[in-house]
Amino acid sequence: MDETILQRIPHRPPFLFVDKIIERRGDGLVAALEWKADSDFYKGHYPDHPITPGVLLCESVFQTAGIFLSEQMPPEAKLVPVLTRIHSARFKNLVRPGAVVTMEVKLIETHDGRFFTLRGFVREDAKLALTIDFTVAMIEDLPI
Repeated sequence: MDETILQRIPHRPPFLFVDKIIERRGDGLVAALEWKADSDFYKGHYPDHPITPGVLLCESVFQTAGIFLSEQMPPEAKLVPVLTRIHSARFKNLVRPGAVVTMEVKLIETHDGRFFTLRGFVREDAKLALTIDFTVAMIEDLPI
């Protein structure tokens, strides 16, 4: 796993859904994840024909966005990404256990320097599985 991921977002296994960063762009980021076939949630999510839960596909995009946005902030700011709104989500294809997917996020708009609207995509090979538009706030570090 890319150590940069652990430095940029507070998520940790078993709720970390980004394995590596593929490409950094000025307006976004591309990351990858292998959906492990032995993950517990597959045992109960369509057990005879398991599929990756859509909410977890969305979460993988949100975490990718969190990494991107964290890299845009000065390190001393100690801001963490928090999802504030889902504008739309469209599921196009199923993602099966064992699939390797890419998550891509693109910055659409910035509001007041702390709120960011993004568009995300999940693809397995060239096949689109999800498109989602959402807003993330960068907030002061969460108290423990």
